Amino acid sequence: MSAQAGAARLLVRTLEAEGVEYVFGLPGEENIHFVDALRDSPIRYVLVRHEQGAAFMAEIYGRLTGKAGVASATLGPGAINLQLGVADATTNSTPVVAISAQVGLDRIYKESHQVVDLVSLFRPITKWAELAPTAEALPEMVRKAFKTAQTERPGAVYLAIPEDVEKAAVPSGLGPLPVNVVRPQEPSPAQIARAADVIALARRPIVLAGHGAARDGASQALVGFAEQLGVPVATTFNGKGVFPDDHPHALGAVGFMRHDYVNYGFDEADVLIAVGYELQEFDPVKVNPDADKKIIHIHRSAAEVDDHYPVEVGIQGDISRSLRALAESVHRRFDVNGTGRKIRRMLREELERGRADDGFPLSPLRVVSDIREAMGRHDIVLADTGAVKMWMARTYPTYEPNTLLVSNGLSSMGFAVPGAIAAKLARPDRRVLAATGDGAFLMNSQELETAVRENVPITVLIWEDGAYGLIEWKMDLELGRSTAIKFANPDFVKYAESFGAKGHRIGAAGELLPTLRKALAGDGVSVITVPVNYSHNLKLTDALGELTGPF
Repeated sequence: MSAQAGAARLLVRTLEAEGVEYVFGLPGEENIHFVDALRDSPIRYVLVRHEQGAAFMAEIYGRLTGKAGVASATLGPGAINLQLGVADATTNSTPVVAISAQVGLDRIYKESHQVVDLVSLFRPITKWAELAPTAEALPEMVRKAFKTAQTERPGAVYLAIPEDVEKAAVPSGLGPLPVNVVRPQEPSPAQIARAADVIALARRPIVLAGHGAARDGASQALVGFAEQLGVPVATTFNGKGVFPDDHPHALGAVGFMRHDYVNYGFDEADVLIAVGYELQEFDPVKVNPDADKKIIHIHRSAAEVDDHYPVEVGIQGDISRSLRALAESVHRRFDVNGTGRKIRRMLREELERGRADDGFPLSPLRVVSDIREAMGRHDIVLADTGAVKMWMARTYPTYEPNTLLVSNGLSSMGFAVPGAIAAKLARPDRRVLAATGDGAFLMNSQELETAVRENVPITVLIWEDGAYGLIEWKMDLELGRSTAIKFANPDFVKYAESFGAKGHRIGAAGELLPTLRKALAGDGVSVITVPVNYSHNLKLTDALGELTGPF
Protein backbone atom coordinates (compact mmCIF):
# COMPACT_ATOMS: atom_id res chain seq x y z
CA MET A 1 0.00 0.00 0.00
CA SER A 2 1.40 3.42 -0.93
CA ALA A 3 1.94 6.15 1.62
CA GLN A 4 -0.71 8.20 -0.20
CA ALA A 5 -3.26 5.46 0.57
CA GLY A 6 -2.03 5.16 4.14
CA ALA A 7 -2.28 7.08 7.38
CA ALA A 8 -1.24 10.45 5.93
CA ARG A 9 -4.09 10.30 3.42
CA LEU A 10 -6.46 9.18 6.16
CA LEU A 11 -5.43 12.18 8.26
CA VAL A 12 -6.18 14.50 5.35
CA ARG A 13 -9.58 12.85 4.82
CA THR A 14 -10.47 13.42 8.47
CA LEU A 15 -9.58 17.11 8.10
CA GLU A 16 -11.70 17.35 4.96
CA ALA A 17 -14.64 15.81 6.85
CA GLU A 18 -14.28 18.54 9.48
CA GLY A 19 -14.64 21.21 6.80
CA VAL A 20 -11.05 22.42 7.02
CA GLU A 21 -10.22 24.96 4.31
CA TYR A 22 -6.62 25.83 5.21
CA VAL A 23 -3.68 24.24 6.97
CA PHE A 24 -1.13 26.84 8.04
CA GLY A 25 2.25 25.27 8.44
CA LEU A 26 5.90 24.63 7.81
CA PRO A 27 6.88 21.06 6.85
CA GLY A 28 9.75 18.96 8.14
CA GLU A 29 11.31 15.65 7.28
CA GLU A 30 8.97 13.77 9.62
CA ASN A 31 5.64 14.94 8.14
CA ILE A 32 6.39 15.05 4.41
CA HIS A 33 3.78 12.35 3.68
CA PHE A 34 1.05 14.48 5.30
CA VAL A 35 2.06 17.57 3.34
CA ASP A 36 2.25 15.53 0.14
CA ALA A 37 -1.22 14.08 0.75
CA LEU A 38 -2.62 17.62 0.93
CA ARG A 39 -1.61 18.16 -2.72
CA ASP A 40 -4.59 16.07 -3.84
CA SER A 41 -6.99 17.70 -1.37
CA PRO A 42 -9.19 20.79 -1.67
CA ILE A 43 -7.54 21.95 1.56
CA ARG A 44 -5.08 24.74 0.85
CA TYR A 45 -1.71 24.37 2.53
CA VAL A 46 -0.39 27.85 3.39
CA LEU A 47 3.37 27.65 3.77
CA VAL A 48 4.57 30.08 6.46
CA ARG A 49 8.02 31.39 7.32
CA HIS A 50 7.84 30.60 11.05
CA GLU A 51 5.62 28.19 12.95
CA GLN A 52 4.59 30.94 15.33
CA GLY A 53 2.99 32.67 12.35
CA ALA A 54 1.11 29.46 11.50
CA ALA A 55 -0.36 29.26 15.00
CA PHE A 56 -1.46 32.91 14.95
CA MET A 57 -3.03 32.41 11.51
CA ALA A 58 -4.94 29.38 12.77
CA GLU A 59 -6.08 31.37 15.80
CA ILE A 60 -7.45 34.32 13.84
CA TYR A 61 -9.12 32.00 11.33
CA GLY A 62 -10.79 30.21 14.25
CA ARG A 63 -11.84 33.46 15.86
CA LEU A 64 -13.51 34.79 12.73
CA THR A 65 -15.20 31.58 11.59
CA GLY A 66 -15.91 29.67 14.79
CA LYS A 67 -14.32 26.63 13.11
CA ALA A 68 -11.00 25.40 14.45
CA GLY A 69 -8.06 26.76 12.53
CA VAL A 70 -5.36 24.19 11.81
CA ALA A 71 -1.65 24.76 12.36
CA SER A 72 0.95 22.19 11.33
CA ALA A 73 4.62 21.75 12.18
CA THR A 74 7.34 19.19 12.29
CA LEU A 75 8.61 17.67 15.52
CA GLY A 76 10.90 19.23 18.17
CA PRO A 77 11.74 22.87 17.43
CA GLY A 78 8.95 23.22 14.87
CA ALA A 79 6.32 22.07 17.34
CA ILE A 80 7.77 24.20 20.13
CA ASN A 81 7.55 27.25 17.87
CA LEU A 82 3.78 26.72 17.66
CA GLN A 83 3.33 27.11 21.39
CA LEU A 84 2.94 30.88 21.70
CA GLY A 85 0.06 31.02 19.22
CA VAL A 86 -1.48 27.90 20.73
CA ALA A 87 -1.40 29.41 24.23
CA ASP A 88 -2.76 32.67 22.83
CA ALA A 89 -5.69 30.81 21.29
CA THR A 90 -6.55 29.00 24.52
CA THR A 91 -6.40 32.14 26.65
CA ASN A 92 -8.48 34.01 24.07
CA SER A 93 -11.06 31.17 23.94
CA THR A 94 -10.43 30.48 20.26
CA PRO A 95 -10.66 27.05 18.56
CA VAL A 96 -7.37 25.78 17.12
CA VAL A 97 -6.14 22.29 16.26
CA ALA A 98 -2.34 22.10 16.29
CA ILE A 99 -0.79 19.04 14.66
CA SER A 100 2.89 18.22 14.71
CA ALA A 101 5.11 15.34 13.78
CA GLN A 102 6.92 13.31 16.43
CA VAL A 103 9.73 10.79 16.33
CA GLY A 104 8.73 7.21 15.63
CA LEU A 105 7.39 4.94 18.35
CA ASP A 106 10.50 2.83 17.92
CA ARG A 107 12.65 5.48 19.65
CA ILE A 108 10.35 7.86 21.50
CA TYR A 109 10.91 5.99 24.76
CA LYS A 110 14.67 6.63 24.89
CA GLU A 111 17.23 9.38 24.52
CA SER A 112 17.35 10.11 20.82
CA HIS A 113 17.78 12.88 18.25
CA GLN A 114 15.06 15.59 18.55
CA VAL A 115 13.08 13.66 21.17
CA VAL A 116 11.08 16.05 23.37
CA ASP A 117 7.95 15.13 25.34
CA LEU A 118 5.73 17.42 23.26
CA VAL A 119 2.45 16.23 24.75
CA SER A 120 3.62 17.25 28.22
CA LEU A 121 4.72 20.63 26.87
CA PHE A 122 1.36 21.32 25.25
CA ARG A 123 -0.95 20.03 28.01
CA PRO A 124 -0.83 23.18 30.19
CA ILE A 125 -1.73 25.45 27.26
CA THR A 126 -4.45 23.37 25.58
CA LYS A 127 -7.83 21.83 26.37
CA TRP A 128 -6.49 18.42 25.30
CA ALA A 129 -3.15 17.11 24.08
CA GLU A 130 -2.31 13.57 23.01
CA LEU A 131 -0.09 11.41 20.82
CA ALA A 132 -1.60 9.15 18.17
CA PRO A 133 -0.41 5.63 19.06
CA THR A 134 -1.67 3.97 15.86
CA ALA A 135 -2.94 4.97 12.45
CA GLU A 136 -6.28 3.34 13.28
CA ALA A 137 -6.77 5.86 16.10
CA LEU A 138 -6.65 8.90 13.81
CA PRO A 139 -10.38 9.16 12.93
CA GLU A 140 -11.42 9.11 16.59
CA MET A 141 -8.64 11.40 17.74
CA VAL A 142 -9.18 14.00 15.03
CA ARG A 143 -12.93 14.05 15.70
CA LYS A 144 -12.27 14.48 19.42
CA ALA A 145 -9.75 17.23 18.70
CA PHE A 146 -12.20 19.33 16.69
CA LYS A 147 -15.10 18.67 19.04
CA THR A 148 -13.01 19.65 22.06
CA ALA A 149 -11.55 22.74 20.40
CA GLN A 150 -14.90 24.06 19.20
CA THR A 151 -17.06 23.28 22.24
CA GLU A 152 -17.57 26.11 24.73
CA ARG A 153 -15.36 27.40 26.03
CA PRO A 154 -13.33 26.90 22.88
CA GLY A 155 -9.56 26.68 22.89
CA ALA A 156 -6.59 24.93 21.35
CA VAL A 157 -5.87 21.20 21.24
CA TYR A 158 -2.71 19.39 20.17
CA LEU A 159 -2.05 16.13 18.36
CA ALA A 160 1.38 14.57 17.89
CA ILE A 161 1.69 12.14 14.96
CA PRO A 162 4.73 9.85 15.20
CA GLU A 163 6.71 9.48 11.99
CA ASP A 164 6.06 5.76 11.67
CA VAL A 165 2.34 6.23 12.37
CA GLU A 166 2.11 8.83 9.59
CA LYS A 167 3.63 6.37 7.10
CA ALA A 168 1.65 3.33 8.26
CA ALA A 169 -0.83 1.41 6.13
CA VAL A 170 -4.46 1.54 7.19
CA PRO A 171 -7.22 -1.07 6.85
CA SER A 172 -9.52 -0.61 3.88
CA GLY A 173 -12.79 1.00 4.82
CA LEU A 174 -11.32 3.05 7.68
CA GLY A 175 -12.48 6.63 7.32
CA PRO A 176 -13.56 9.81 9.11
CA LEU A 177 -16.25 9.76 11.78
CA PRO A 178 -19.50 11.69 11.28
CA VAL A 179 -19.37 15.28 12.54
CA ASN A 180 -21.96 15.90 15.23
CA VAL A 181 -23.07 19.48 15.83
CA VAL A 182 -23.82 20.60 19.38
CA ARG A 183 -27.34 22.00 19.67
CA PRO A 184 -27.93 25.36 21.39
CA GLN A 185 -28.69 24.93 25.07
CA GLU A 186 -31.91 26.42 26.45
CA PRO A 187 -31.51 28.58 29.57
CA SER A 188 -33.05 27.42 32.83
CA PRO A 189 -36.47 29.06 33.43
CA ALA A 190 -35.76 29.05 37.18
CA GLN A 191 -32.48 30.94 36.70
CA ILE A 192 -34.19 33.40 34.33
CA ALA A 193 -36.80 34.08 37.01
CA ARG A 194 -34.14 34.59 39.68
CA ALA A 195 -32.21 36.99 37.47
CA ALA A 196 -35.38 38.92 36.64
CA ASP A 197 -36.02 39.40 40.38
CA VAL A 198 -32.51 40.81 40.86
CA ILE A 199 -32.92 43.26 37.98
CA ALA A 200 -36.40 44.31 39.17
CA LEU A 201 -34.87 45.55 42.43
CA ALA A 202 -31.86 47.24 40.83
CA ARG A 203 -31.23 50.96 40.89
CA ARG A 204 -28.68 51.23 38.08
CA PRO A 205 -27.91 48.00 36.25
CA ILE A 206 -25.13 47.90 33.69
CA VAL A 207 -24.16 45.32 31.05
CA LEU A 208 -20.58 44.17 30.45
CA ALA A 209 -20.34 42.24 27.17
CA GLY A 210 -17.33 40.06 26.40
CA HIS A 211 -15.94 38.04 23.54
CA GLY A 212 -18.25 35.11 24.33
CA ALA A 213 -21.19 37.19 23.14
CA ALA A 214 -19.48 37.71 19.80
CA ARG A 215 -18.67 33.99 19.48
CA ASP A 216 -22.28 33.12 20.16
CA GLY A 217 -23.64 35.56 17.57
CA ALA A 218 -25.55 37.41 20.28
CA SER A 219 -25.04 40.98 19.05
CA GLN A 220 -28.61 41.48 17.81
CA ALA A 221 -30.11 39.97 20.95
CA LEU A 222 -27.87 42.16 23.12
CA VAL A 223 -29.00 45.32 21.35
CA GLY A 224 -32.64 44.29 21.78
CA PHE A 225 -32.09 43.51 25.47
CA ALA A 226 -30.46 46.90 26.13
CA GLU A 227 -33.19 48.79 24.28
CA GLN A 228 -36.05 46.92 25.95
CA LEU A 229 -34.68 47.40 29.46
CA GLY A 230 -33.07 50.80 28.91
CA VAL A 231 -29.67 49.76 30.25
CA PRO A 232 -26.18 50.95 29.23
CA VAL A 233 -23.69 48.50 27.71
CA ALA A 234 -19.91 48.44 27.99
CA THR A 235 -17.65 45.86 26.37
CA THR A 236 -14.26 44.35 27.03
CA PHE A 237 -11.47 44.99 24.55
CA ASN A 238 -12.08 41.52 23.07
CA GLY A 239 -15.80 42.17 22.96
CA LYS A 240 -15.59 45.43 21.02
CA GLY A 241 -18.21 45.65 18.30
CA VAL A 242 -20.64 43.15 19.80
CA PHE A 243 -22.54 46.29 20.83
CA PRO A 244 -22.17 49.12 18.27
CA ASP A 245 -20.32 52.15 19.58
CA ASP A 246 -22.70 54.54 17.83
CA HIS A 247 -25.71 53.16 19.73
CA PRO A 248 -27.14 55.59 22.33
CA HIS A 249 -26.76 52.94 25.05
CA ALA A 250 -23.05 52.29 24.33
CA LEU A 251 -20.49 53.25 26.97
CA GLY A 252 -17.32 52.10 25.22
CA ALA A 253 -14.72 49.52 26.27
CA VAL A 254 -13.07 48.77 29.62
CA GLY A 255 -9.54 47.43 29.85
CA PHE A 256 -7.27 50.45 30.13
CA MET A 257 -4.60 50.62 32.83
CA ARG A 258 -6.17 53.66 34.53
CA HIS A 259 -9.69 54.53 35.68
CA ASP A 260 -11.11 55.51 32.30
CA TYR A 261 -14.32 57.34 31.38
CA VAL A 262 -16.31 54.14 31.04
CA ASN A 263 -15.33 53.00 34.54
CA TYR A 264 -17.53 55.71 36.02
CA GLY A 265 -20.54 53.92 34.59
CA PHE A 266 -19.60 50.90 36.72
CA ASP A 267 -18.92 53.05 39.79
CA GLU A 268 -22.59 54.02 39.88
CA ALA A 269 -23.97 50.55 39.09
CA ASP A 270 -25.39 48.17 41.68
CA VAL A 271 -26.14 45.23 39.35
CA LEU A 272 -23.66 43.97 36.75
CA ILE A 273 -25.13 41.86 33.93
CA ALA A 274 -22.13 40.07 32.43
CA VAL A 275 -22.88 38.74 28.93
CA GLY A 276 -20.31 36.39 27.40
CA TYR A 277 -17.66 37.81 29.71
CA GLU A 278 -14.58 35.81 30.73
CA LEU A 279 -12.26 36.87 33.51
CA GLN A 280 -9.04 36.61 31.49
CA GLU A 281 -10.35 39.42 29.26
CA PHE A 282 -10.33 41.96 32.09
CA ASP A 283 -9.81 41.75 35.85
CA PRO A 284 -13.20 42.22 37.54
CA VAL A 285 -11.59 44.14 40.40
CA LYS A 286 -11.39 47.11 38.02
CA VAL A 287 -15.19 47.32 37.76
CA ASN A 288 -16.19 45.81 41.10
CA PRO A 289 -13.44 46.94 43.51
CA ASP A 290 -15.56 46.52 46.64
CA ALA A 291 -17.10 43.22 45.49
CA ASP A 292 -20.50 44.66 46.37
CA LYS A 293 -22.31 44.51 43.02
CA LYS A 294 -24.83 41.78 42.34
CA ILE A 295 -23.63 39.89 39.29
CA ILE A 296 -25.76 38.05 36.74
CA HIS A 297 -23.54 35.81 34.62
CA ILE A 298 -24.96 34.95 31.18
CA HIS A 299 -22.82 32.60 29.12
CA ARG A 300 -22.67 29.16 27.57
CA SER A 301 -20.17 28.17 30.24
CA ALA A 302 -20.12 28.56 34.01
CA ALA A 303 -18.35 31.50 35.60
CA GLU A 304 -14.81 31.28 36.89
CA VAL A 305 -14.36 31.89 40.62
CA ASP A 306 -13.01 35.28 41.71
CA ASP A 307 -13.58 37.24 44.92
CA HIS A 308 -14.51 40.32 42.87
CA TYR A 309 -16.89 38.32 40.68
CA PRO A 310 -19.41 36.89 43.17
CA VAL A 311 -22.17 35.55 40.94
CA GLU A 312 -25.67 36.12 42.30
CA VAL A 313 -27.34 34.26 39.41
CA GLY A 314 -25.74 32.19 36.67
CA ILE A 315 -27.63 31.59 33.42
CA GLN A 316 -25.89 28.94 31.36
CA GLY A 317 -27.09 28.37 27.81
CA ASP A 318 -27.44 29.97 24.41
CA ILE A 319 -26.71 33.66 25.03
CA SER A 320 -29.27 35.07 22.57
CA ARG A 321 -32.06 32.87 23.94
CA SER A 322 -31.04 33.76 27.48
CA LEU A 323 -31.15 37.50 26.78
CA ARG A 324 -34.53 37.29 25.06
CA ALA A 325 -36.03 35.19 27.84
CA LEU A 326 -34.70 37.54 30.49
CA ALA A 327 -35.96 40.64 28.68
CA GLU A 328 -39.44 39.11 28.50
CA SER A 329 -39.34 38.40 32.23
CA VAL A 330 -38.32 41.88 33.39
CA HIS A 331 -41.32 44.20 33.50
CA ARG A 332 -39.41 47.38 34.13
CA ARG A 333 -37.57 49.93 32.05
CA PHE A 334 -34.63 51.95 33.30
CA ASP A 335 -33.49 55.38 32.20
CA VAL A 336 -30.07 55.47 30.54
CA ASN A 337 -28.56 57.98 32.92
CA GLY A 338 -26.65 61.15 32.15
CA THR A 339 -23.32 59.54 32.97
CA GLY A 340 -23.58 57.41 29.85
CA ARG A 341 -24.19 60.42 27.64
CA LYS A 342 -21.21 62.21 29.17
CA ILE A 343 -18.95 59.19 28.69
CA ARG A 344 -19.87 58.96 25.01
CA ARG A 345 -19.39 62.71 24.58
CA MET A 346 -15.93 62.65 26.20
CA LEU A 347 -14.78 59.75 24.00
CA ARG A 348 -16.17 61.50 20.93
CA GLU A 349 -14.47 64.78 21.83
CA GLU A 350 -11.16 63.03 22.45
CA LEU A 351 -11.25 61.47 18.99
CA GLU A 352 -12.26 64.78 17.42
CA ARG A 353 -9.26 66.49 19.02
CA GLY A 354 -7.06 63.83 17.50
CA ARG A 355 -8.64 64.32 14.08
CA ALA A 356 -7.74 68.00 14.21
CA ASP A 357 -4.16 67.46 15.40
CA ASP A 358 -1.74 68.13 12.54
CA GLY A 359 1.40 67.62 14.63
CA PHE A 360 4.28 65.49 13.36
CA PRO A 361 5.18 62.83 14.37
CA LEU A 362 1.48 62.05 14.54
CA SER A 363 -0.48 61.84 17.76
CA PRO A 364 -1.89 58.37 18.44
CA LEU A 365 -5.41 59.77 18.28
CA ARG A 366 -4.78 61.22 14.82
CA VAL A 367 -3.71 57.76 13.66
CA VAL A 368 -6.80 56.15 15.23
CA SER A 369 -9.06 58.77 13.63
CA ASP A 370 -7.57 58.28 10.18
CA ILE A 371 -7.84 54.50 10.43
CA ARG A 372 -11.52 54.82 11.34
CA GLU A 373 -12.07 57.19 8.43
CA ALA A 374 -10.38 54.82 5.97
CA MET A 375 -12.08 51.60 7.09
CA GLY A 376 -15.66 50.54 6.44
CA ARG A 377 -17.98 49.48 9.26
CA HIS A 378 -17.43 45.80 8.54
CA ASP A 379 -13.69 45.93 7.70
CA ILE A 380 -11.23 44.25 10.06
CA VAL A 381 -8.37 45.81 12.04
CA LEU A 382 -5.93 43.73 14.06
CA ALA A 383 -4.32 45.87 16.79
CA ASP A 384 -1.12 44.29 18.00
CA THR A 385 -0.14 44.26 21.66
CA GLY A 386 1.55 47.41 22.93
CA ALA A 387 0.64 51.07 23.10
CA VAL A 388 -1.13 50.56 19.75
CA LYS A 389 -3.66 48.27 21.42
CA MET A 390 -4.35 50.70 24.24
CA TRP A 391 -5.11 53.59 21.91
CA MET A 392 -7.11 51.51 19.44
CA ALA A 393 -9.15 49.59 22.01
CA ARG A 394 -9.98 52.73 23.98
CA THR A 395 -11.00 55.02 21.17
CA TYR A 396 -11.47 53.19 17.85
CA PRO A 397 -15.25 53.04 17.30
CA THR A 398 -16.46 49.57 16.31
CA TYR A 399 -19.89 48.66 15.02
CA GLU A 400 -19.80 44.90 14.35
CA PRO A 401 -18.31 41.96 16.26
CA ASN A 402 -14.76 40.90 15.43
CA THR A 403 -13.92 44.01 13.44
CA LEU A 404 -11.22 45.05 15.93
CA LEU A 405 -9.15 42.06 16.99
CA VAL A 406 -6.75 42.18 19.93
CA SER A 407 -5.04 39.59 22.10
CA ASN A 408 -6.37 40.22 25.58
CA GLY A 409 -6.06 36.79 27.13
CA LEU A 410 -2.31 36.28 26.75
CA SER A 411 -1.63 39.70 25.17
CA SER A 412 0.93 38.27 22.75
CA MET A 413 3.03 40.58 20.62
CA GLY A 414 3.53 39.80 16.95
CA PHE A 415 0.16 38.29 16.07
CA ALA A 416 -1.19 41.07 13.84
CA VAL A 417 0.76 40.51 10.61
CA PRO A 418 0.23 36.71 10.36
CA GLY A 419 -3.26 37.15 11.78
CA ALA A 420 -4.13 39.62 9.05
CA ILE A 421 -3.33 36.98 6.41
CA ALA A 422 -5.77 34.56 8.03
CA ALA A 423 -8.38 37.28 8.49
CA LYS A 424 -8.32 38.04 4.75
CA LEU A 425 -8.56 34.35 3.88
CA ALA A 426 -11.47 33.89 6.29
CA ARG A 427 -13.24 37.09 5.20
CA PRO A 428 -12.13 37.82 1.61
CA ASP A 429 -14.95 40.35 1.16
CA ARG A 430 -13.50 42.65 3.83
CA ARG A 431 -10.49 44.93 3.83
CA VAL A 432 -7.92 43.96 6.46
CA LEU A 433 -5.44 46.20 8.28
CA ALA A 434 -2.73 45.11 10.71
CA ALA A 435 -1.97 48.00 13.09
CA THR A 436 1.27 47.21 14.85
CA GLY A 437 4.09 48.84 16.72
CA ASP A 438 7.59 48.64 15.25
CA GLY A 439 8.63 46.23 18.02
CA ALA A 440 5.76 43.81 17.43
CA PHE A 441 6.07 44.08 13.65
CA LEU A 442 9.62 42.75 13.55
CA MET A 443 8.64 39.72 15.64
CA ASN A 444 6.78 38.18 12.68
CA SER A 445 7.52 40.51 9.75
CA GLN A 446 8.79 37.55 7.72
CA GLU A 447 5.18 36.65 7.02
CA LEU A 448 5.04 39.55 4.57
CA GLU A 449 6.65 37.12 2.14
CA THR A 450 3.85 34.64 2.85
CA ALA A 451 1.21 37.27 2.07
CA VAL A 452 2.94 38.27 -1.18
CA ARG A 453 3.54 34.67 -2.32
CA GLU A 454 0.03 33.53 -1.43
CA ASN A 455 -1.45 36.66 -3.05
CA VAL A 456 -3.32 37.73 0.08
CA PRO A 457 -3.90 41.52 -0.05
CA ILE A 458 -3.40 43.09 3.37
CA THR A 459 -2.24 46.47 4.61
CA VAL A 460 0.21 46.80 7.49
CA LEU A 461 0.42 50.10 9.38
CA ILE A 462 3.55 50.37 11.53
CA TRP A 463 3.36 52.83 14.42
CA GLU A 464 7.03 53.76 14.67
CA ASP A 465 8.66 55.18 17.77
CA GLY A 466 11.87 53.14 18.06
CA ALA A 467 10.89 51.71 21.44
CA TYR A 468 8.69 49.24 23.25
CA GLY A 469 6.20 52.02 23.81
CA LEU A 470 3.81 50.40 26.26
CA ILE A 471 6.65 49.28 28.56
CA GLU A 472 8.14 52.76 28.41
CA TRP A 473 4.72 54.15 29.31
CA LYS A 474 4.43 51.86 32.34
CA MET A 475 8.00 52.56 33.47
CA ASP A 476 7.47 56.31 33.25
CA LEU A 477 4.24 56.02 35.20
CA GLU A 478 5.52 53.81 37.99
CA LEU A 479 9.26 54.52 38.10
CA GLY A 480 9.57 58.01 36.66
CA ARG A 481 12.14 56.78 34.12
CA SER A 482 12.57 54.05 31.52
CA THR A 483 15.33 51.54 30.83
CA ALA A 484 16.16 49.02 28.08
CA ILE A 485 13.28 49.87 25.77
CA LYS A 486 14.95 51.73 22.85
CA PHE A 487 16.05 50.12 19.58
CA ALA A 488 16.90 50.93 15.96
CA ASN A 489 14.77 50.02 12.95
CA PRO A 490 15.54 49.16 9.35
CA ASP A 491 14.24 51.25 6.48
CA PHE A 492 10.73 49.81 6.50
CA VAL A 493 9.98 51.00 2.95
CA LYS A 494 12.98 49.14 1.52
CA TYR A 495 12.27 46.22 3.82
CA ALA A 496 8.70 45.89 2.47
CA GLU A 497 9.85 46.27 -1.11
CA SER A 498 12.46 43.53 -0.65
CA PHE A 499 9.58 41.10 -0.05
CA GLY A 500 7.70 42.32 -3.10
CA ALA A 501 5.28 44.49 -1.12
CA LYS A 502 4.67 48.21 -1.56
CA GLY A 503 6.28 50.49 1.01
CA HIS A 504 5.18 53.96 2.13
CA ARG A 505 6.52 56.36 4.73
CA ILE A 506 4.36 59.14 6.12
CA GLY A 507 6.10 62.52 6.26
CA ALA A 508 3.23 64.77 7.40
CA ALA A 509 -0.07 64.30 9.22
CA GLY A 510 -2.10 64.99 6.09
CA GLU A 511 -0.46 62.12 4.19
CA LEU A 512 -1.74 59.24 6.31
CA LEU A 513 -5.42 59.10 5.35
CA PRO A 514 -4.94 59.22 1.54
CA THR A 515 -2.11 56.67 1.80
CA LEU A 516 -4.31 54.34 3.84
CA ARG A 517 -7.14 54.65 1.35
CA LYS A 518 -4.86 53.94 -1.59
CA ALA A 519 -3.26 50.92 0.09
CA LEU A 520 -6.58 49.43 1.22
CA ALA A 521 -8.04 49.84 -2.27
CA GLY A 522 -5.14 47.95 -3.85
CA ASP A 523 -4.95 44.25 -4.59
CA GLY A 524 -1.48 43.67 -3.14
CA VAL A 525 0.43 43.86 0.13
CA SER A 526 1.27 47.33 1.42
CA VAL A 527 3.33 48.47 4.40
CA ILE A 528 2.90 52.00 5.72
CA THR A 529 5.23 53.46 8.33
CA VAL A 530 3.89 56.34 10.41
CA PRO A 531 6.09 58.05 13.03
CA VAL A 532 4.06 58.39 16.25
CA ASN A 533 4.51 60.87 19.09
CA TYR A 534 4.00 58.84 22.25
CA SER A 535 4.47 61.82 24.56
CA HIS A 536 0.66 61.77 24.42
CA ASN A 537 0.72 58.58 26.51
CA LEU A 538 1.56 60.30 29.78
CA LYS A 539 -0.69 63.23 28.90
CA LEU A 540 -3.59 60.79 28.67
CA THR A 541 -2.91 58.98 31.95
CA ASP A 542 -2.29 62.30 33.71
CA ALA A 543 -5.61 63.64 32.41
CA LEU A 544 -7.48 60.49 33.48
CA GLY A 545 -5.82 60.67 36.90
CA GLU A 546 -7.27 64.15 37.39
CA LEU A 547 -10.83 63.03 36.60
CA THR A 548 -13.32 62.87 39.44
CA GLY A 549 -16.70 61.20 39.35
CA PRO A 550 -19.53 61.10 39.02
CA PHE A 551 -19.30 63.49 36.10
